[in-house]
Amino acid sequence: MSGFLPEGLANWALGGGGQGDNNDDQQAASSENNETQAAPISEQDMRAKRMARLAALEKKSSDSGENNGSNDMEVDSNDAAEPMQVDPDEGKKQPAAAATKVVTAKEQAPAPVDTPKPKNLPDSIMVEEPAQKKPKSPSDPLAKLRRKKILLIRRVLQVTFGNEPSDRTPACVHLELDDDEVYNTNKSPNGVNIGHITDLLVSRLSLHPSSRSLETMPPQKPGMIAYLAGCHKRAGEEWKDLKQKKNGDGSEDELCGLLEEIRKQVVSYAASSLQLPDLFELGNDSCLQLAKCLSTTTTDPSSSVTFDVIGKNTSFYYCVCEELHSQDTDAFETMVTDVVTCITDALSKCKSLLDESPPDAGLGGNGLLLTSALRELCTNKKAATCLTQVPSFLIPPADSPQASEWVGGPPPPQIPRGANPHQIDFIRRMQEMSNSRMRRSGKGLEEDTVLGNVLRLGLPWKHESVLSSYVNPMRRSPKDINQISEGHRRQLELYQSKCNELIRQLVVAGEQPRQKVIQWLTDALLVNAKADAMEKDPTKISSEELLYNLSVVLLKLCDPFVSKPEKAALIDPGFVSSPKSHGGVYELAGDNALTRLGDNISHSEDGYNPKNSFIPLCFFFCSRALALSIVPGMAYYHRTSLHVSRMGWHIRSANGDLYSDRRFNHVLQSKCAMGIVVKSPTFATDVFRFYNAVAGFLLRLDSDQLKTMPEHMVSDACAVLDFASHHTTGLLSGIDFGNSFRLTVKLLSKDCAKLVRNYNLRASLGDILHNIFLPGDGSRRNEIPESVICDPLSGGRPYLVSDKMCQDTLAPSLLLLYGEVETTGFYEKSSHREKIAALLKYLWDSPEHKLAFRKIAEDQESFVTFANGIINDMNDKFAGVMEKLPAIRTVQLQMANPQEWAAISEEERETILERHEENETLVENTLKLCDAVLKMLGFLSTDMAIRDMFLLPDMCPRLANMLLFVLTKLVGSRGLDLKVDNPEKYNFRPKEMLQNVCVVFSSFADAGTFQAACAKSGYYTPDLLSKSVKTCRKLGLLVGESMELFEKLEENVEEFAKSLGDDEEIYEDAPDEFLDPLMSEFMVDPVILPTSNNVVDRATIQQHLLNDPTDPFNRKPLSIDDVVPAEELKQKMKAWLDAKRMAKGQN
Repeated sequence: MSGFLPEGLANWALGGGGQGDNNDDQQAASSENNETQAAPISEQDMRAKRMARLAALEKKSSDSGENNGSNDMEVDSNDAAEPMQVDPDEGKKQPAAAATKVVTAKEQAPAPVDTPKPKNLPDSIMVEEPAQKKPKSPSDPLAKLRRKKILLIRRVLQVTFGNEPSDRTPACVHLELDDDEVYNTNKSPNGVNIGHITDLLVSRLSLHPSSRSLETMPPQKPGMIAYLAGCHKRAGEEWKDLKQKKNGDGSEDELCGLLEEIRKQVVSYAASSLQLPDLFELGNDSCLQLAKCLSTTTTDPSSSVTFDVIGKNTSFYYCVCEELHSQDTDAFETMVTDVVTCITDALSKCKSLLDESPPDAGLGGNGLLLTSALRELCTNKKAATCLTQVPSFLIPPADSPQASEWVGGPPPPQIPRGANPHQIDFIRRMQEMSNSRMRRSGKGLEEDTVLGNVLRLGLPWKHESVLSSYVNPMRRSPKDINQISEGHRRQLELYQSKCNELIRQLVVAGEQPRQKVIQWLTDALLVNAKADAMEKDPTKISSEELLYNLSVVLLKLCDPFVSKPEKAALIDPGFVSSPKSHGGVYELAGDNALTRLGDNISHSEDGYNPKNSFIPLCFFFCSRALALSIVPGMAYYHRTSLHVSRMGWHIRSANGDLYSDRRFNHVLQSKCAMGIVVKSPTFATDVFRFYNAVAGFLLRLDSDQLKTMPEHMVSDACAVLDFASHHTTGLLSGIDFGNSFRLTVKLLSKDCAKLVRNYNLRASLGDILHNIFLPGDGSRRNEIPESVICDPLSGGRPYLVSDKMCQDTLAPSLLLLYGEVETTGFYEKSSHREKIAALLKYLWDSPEHKLAFRKIAEDQESFVTFANGIINDMNDKFAGVMEKLPAIRTVQLQMANPQEWAAISEEERETILERHEENETLVENTLKLCDAVLKMLGFLSTDMAIRDMFLLPDMCPRLANMLLFVLTKLVGSRGLDLKVDNPEKYNFRPKEMLQNVCVVFSSFADAGTFQAACAKSGYYTPDLLSKSVKTCRKLGLLVGESMELFEKLEENVEEFAKSLGDDEEIYEDAPDEFLDPLMSEFMVDPVILPTSNNVVDRATIQQHLLNDPTDPFNRKPLSIDDVVPAEELKQKMKAWLDAKRMAKGQN
């Protein structure tokens, strides 16, 4: 305290300033000062006076017992009954505590008859009466003013003083003052004045915490800081009420001055106590008390220390911060650090939002209250700046020695190479249980930093309290489950709103705290760079809750420019190419490198000079945070949903009970708990809106800028929309997805095909068009809201038919995509192509796309890729499907016979069921695709230009082979008679499939090239086509001209087959150089492979390159454009063949 109390001022105060002694000079001075307005003194003088009085009070405390005894005697003597005073002068000497009343002769009671009337009786006499019996006349202005002040002090300071019983009230703390100046009407005719506030506050604050004087009814809030804050707030409310009064009695200004002094002094005492906690015993833990006051703001807004009724920057907390900062900056920083430590220590003891820190540990409370306390602390910008300077705000830099230090215990075991699944699971569990962590790691970030402790709290789906709320999920109704989830979400969203407010307070506090927050965000993304991995290391990665909350915070920071295009225009794409700006989050090399849409990308600081650097940082950091949180979270939820479906199928197949199966119910509980976050309407809506803004941003980039963008921005957008199409379709309603549609069409176009070379990503774009934007029809149901599928700017027409770019490019793009998905995986390829086929059918039926389909024939390379994809699908899968159907039928019959099924061991039954499930999945997906392919061939072949493309020398033989192969399986091997239970489940409709095949045959029946190709096919037999024609006629599968063409095809192919029999004899003795080395067939168009100098037939190498872009002889990269026609060999072959035919003709 001596640091800000000048010695001269202290000596002046101790020498008599403000001390109420009983000498005549001081009484006269007091009376004179009370009658006239005292001259104002400076704040420094007032502080010195206040501290001097405090010192005097402490000095007198040693003699308090003796003084109290004499005071008691004086009070007793004053209260004793005395004879009536008749001398007017004697009445003036009565104690101030005794009330007097003027009584005239007329007002006295009549004297007895036998008593003579006294002579020379004065007109009035002074009669002493107890104050509580009859107060002074209210018409006395000074008495009225004194009464107002006393009541005001009671309401604001909640204290009473004086010696009379009427001076006490149970709701206030009664003060035993050493000097009666405050309540002595002779010494203070005007009552309480500004100079008395110090005495009252010092007396109240000097009470011992265990003093019985503090026992009030109702109890006052404990703690000195809470008391001072309440005084400040009540004084402000009283001041405002007085200022708003229109008809006062003239005392409002004096009362307002009194209230202003109270507000000033309680702030000063609070600042002094926070600086010197041992100044008052009631404030020895003042920092903890302030933390408690900040934390109660959410639960009790009426007692908020950060809000004031008078105006901005007038709250108790704000004024205390400014006062303490002006006195001693170091003390202010120490105070903030201590308060932050109190809060973070309590936060560290909470494991989720459902937990509370025990009050005996210090502050106590749950995560919401504690985070609210930090948020309230940051309402003062100086305090917010100090918070970002505490040592625990950031993790150590990557290049510091402390970065690799382990704390909390020895390093946990790591998974060795070659570990089996059981060992991996065991080690993972040990890692999750370990409390050790590296200082610079995801776990260190969330446990050792202020913001980490805040953002790590949530509703973990593995937490027992969360899981227990979904106990027995099979016995609960969907409505009940939704109500439980909504309750959890409300709690989580309230907490996240406080996190958002905290981060925003830090960001707007100034440049220095903003840079510290940016550094924390950068570190959070860097240390969690592997959070999207399938197998995460819990010792290095932060919890899912921290990453979710981080995403929510960044989404809220992005909200202004997501909803406003003019601000979205400030997003500079150069951010991802500027290491200085992104801090390593978007690296191009190393373990944390991020793949870009294009190739040959390099970092460069040149050209990156944004108008607003914070907007692109928030945008790209938000995109990265979502990639590490909600995107893998949605994927895991989807896998869990599939797992639940498979488990349910197995249990039902084994005649089990889903309601009593504990393992199934536990997995279902986990799924419900996961849905709290990933299916949250608020969170999902913000994510959808953000990714539509991402699409709008990418749309405005040129090719050079677009190729520098991280690939995950597009793939994440696809993943989010795909998740929505399966699990949250209702949440899509009312959101604009126009940018998402246009970006999808653009990236699928031929212009971007070479830019975006990731075929899995391009396949996902096609899936989005099907799952989100394809309208439903009679055979396919789409639960996506119409507001998503249709463009409101085109009169509510679907985007697929109203968008100009879509009309020009989508049909050719889908044909190209059909061939590109060949390398995406066996099961994935079927799913992608089935969706592409459905899209093509919809576009084919739309007049707006007719012109685009006519242009397809102009791009032979793309069409050949597409056509080969169709043929490969049918050749590779249809045979396997027809083999799996009998196996499915066998298991169905086994399960239908309880005795036979029970005779099989449990282990063998599980094996049979696993294989049976695989077969069912394969057949269901494959037959759906095959049916779509045949229908697509049927409608495409009706266009003559496209039909001619299928008749190209490279394509026609393959098409004929595929169609005859399908006929063989349907007709030749009794496919029509094959039976399975519930065939619709497997999309098995053999008659419909035969009809589709015969429609395609009839479309090509009059083409001689196709007739010859059928005759040359190894699948052709005269009986096959003959039987097919009879079956079609019998079942009425074809009618009219189509039936006639199919019948004629049978005759023409038979004639071609007879003529080709003679050529087979010629090829038998052909030289080896004329035969294809891969197929051992006579070549038609020999070409040289420059990578190996081998000669093969063009059709052979073209088919090979569709599946594998390498030389089949040495695996070197090769494309169809690289091959060289073997003209010399071709002429030699022709001459040899002509000579052979001539010789045979002569014979």
